[in-house]
Amino acid sequence: MILEQLVNRASDKTKFENIADYIDFCRDYLQFVLDGLQAVIVSRNETHYRFYQYRQDGYFNITRPINNNIMISADDFDVMLASFLYSLSHIREINNPEERDCINRIVYTCQQAIGATLDALPTGQSNTARKINGDLFERFIRLIISEIGISVRSGTVSLPVVVGDARLFDMSYQHDLIIDADGELAAIGSVKTSSKDRLDKIFIDKFLHNRLTGIDTPHFAVFLNDVQRAGHEPNYGVNSTFLPGHFKGYTIKLNPLDGVYYCDMRPNMRTDDILREHIKSLDCLLIDDVWRF
Repeated sequence: MILEQLVNRASDKTKFENIADYIDFCRDYLQFVLDGLQAVIVSRNETHYRFYQYRQDGYFNITRPINNNIMISADDFDVMLASFLYSLSHIREINNPEERDCINRIVYTCQQAIGATLDALPTGQSNTARKINGDLFERFIRLIISEIGISVRSGTVSLPVVVGDARLFDMSYQHDLIIDADGELAAIGSVKTSSKDRLDKIFIDKFLHNRLTGIDTPHFAVFLNDVQRAGHEPNYGVNSTFLPGHFKGYTIKLNPLDGVYYCDMRPNMRTDDILREHIKSLDCLLIDDVWRF
């Protein structure tokens, strides 16, 4: 598999219609990484992050940060994949920490394979690449939730604006995940590759929806990671794109979300008391919380 073929596949969203498509692409990308890179660059400030540099066929571009502690190697992929597929079909029974970790790592690896491939596009196409990557992550999470037996879709929810006893008009909102139970709206989810420039809207969406409907509908968010490349060659490092002050402010003063889930959590999400209470790893959504919603 050559890089051009991978880029063409990653750029075509029709190539990712089911979970198997994501898995097959990831396997091919991991094989390419074994001998198709110009270099692997280690982040200066958080050394478990790596940047892949492509050769001339990828314009010598440097990828997004890849967490080496989570990204699965080609040698280990199929073994961990077997655990992941078993977990999806027995999700209510999973409680082993290794099986939980495997869910996060497979999802992270499959999605980062797509994102890193799109980083090989020419600089002028970076906005297109971000849009494709975000759309494919949203679809991937939706496919996984559907696979474990939850009724989920994307679409529009109309909210009535009532004054007195009169329904004046409706406000329509587009949502990444709409979870139904027994034909009724059970929860609303947002899926983004990072919280950068998106965090405010998710909290406000919950506030407006529940205020307008008078119903405390659970709202949750799924993020892949919150890091970006920083610095210049050869001193590349990573910066966090997560805004803890904003998150805690909205949580305390507006309304807390009913769940926030990451594949690649930032260190302060495990050490800060407020963040630790409200932010979990992705496996917690699939194994525990989505059933509660």
